[in-house]
Amino acid sequence: MNFVKKVGQILKEPAARATLVFIIVAVALIAALWPRSTTPDSATATGANPPTSGITDQQVSADQMATARAAAALNPCPSGQLPVGPNAVLAGVSAPCMATGDEINLGAVTAGKPLVINMWAVWCLPCRKELPIFDDFSQRAGEQLNVIAVHAREGGDKPYFVLKFLEEVGVHLPVVTDPTGAIAQAIGAPRIFPSTILIRADGTVAKVMPQIFNSTEELSQAVRDNLGIDVGGGA
Repeated sequence: MNFVKKVGQILKEPAARATLVFIIVAVALIAALWPRSTTPDSATATGANPPTSGITDQQVSADQMATARAAAALNPCPSGQLPVGPNAVLAGVSAPCMATGDEINLGAVTAGKPLVINMWAVWCLPCRKELPIFDDFSQRAGEQLNVIAVHAREGGDKPYFVLKFLEEVGVHLPVVTDPTGAIAQAIGAPRIFPSTILIRADGTVAKVMPQIFNSTEELSQAVRDNLGIDVGGGA
């Protein structure tokens, strides 16, 4: 009891109250930043914690959506016509293309050409820094391979928000969203963002890379090592 009274007396002092508030805030920050589990039901973002319920619930009109698409000015999604390989992991997997809003069959449109997939999300701070690298790499690659940025399931059902984010960042590479998680499941993407998955021309996975690329040259080297394609700019 004496201890409780003594604590009460101490807490009456302004300095003591300020110290207590600081400790409580510090503990809260540590809890917020502590690494989460990477189980299928809990996404882990490098440098950010994903939201558990929609990034935004804003309802937009068709005209607003069209304006957002025009402002983002994304490059068209691939439109390959070659047969899908028997072991292609994306065979039959569809996703909405952000450039048009149309649903595309990823297995069909990327068949016969190597594919670089960047898994990202608007709430992932390192993704914001990395996306311009993939945008630059996509321009350098030209017709040698396909490059697609795939927005994660969390927030993937909010295309307007995704488009506004891409407009702000100023990237134009092809983008699709993964609102059901079907793409991530098919390619074996880890619940870590950003992550890069390299897929061979036959549709099989060559490499899963849960890491951040800091330059176009670094990404080019990874593609050269795992897909055997030299797009230039490598070390």
